[in-house]
Amino acid sequence: MTSGLTHFDESGAAVMVDVSAKDVTERVAVAEARVRMAPETLAVVKRGDAKKGDVIAIARLAGIMGAKRTADLIPLCHPLPLQSVTLDLEADDALPGLVIRATAKVTARTGVEMEALTAASVASLTVYDMLKAIDRGMTIETIRLIEKRGGRSGHWQAATPDDAG
Repeated sequence: MTSGLTHFDESGAAVMVDVSAKDVTERVAVAEARVRMAPETLAVVKRGDAKKGDVIAIARLAGIMGAKRTADLIPLCHPLPLQSVTLDLEADDALPGLVIRATAKVTARTGVEMEALTAASVASLTVYDMLKAIDRGMTIETIRLIEKRGGRSGHWQAATPDDAG
């Protein structure tokens, strides 16, 4: 039997947190990842002529699929009935690279931060996989939570675009 919101029982064994006493509310989380690449690689993405296909479309789909599998990937994470997962991938010439923003939404007893973070992570790994033949020097950077709404802790947002708070 667990006490409070902890991943440990009285004997110190790992357990899934008991969220049954928490209210069911709408919860939204937004996460971001950045994939830095050579300007020439970004040009390939923007032209849409990567040899493995449409990088943006495939990374978007992979991120959604990843979010749906979060409980299978992250130990002790609750399986959630996601209502929506969206991914926006934007080319950023100043980076240079792609900024990936994932938004996950659920009405449940626990939040969707891990689902949003997983979606951004899987999408960024997919970008790397699709482009590694032309740019092995790409880096996946700054995977972080940008915002969360709902639940007992209410609303949280990173103070600035570069502040994970």
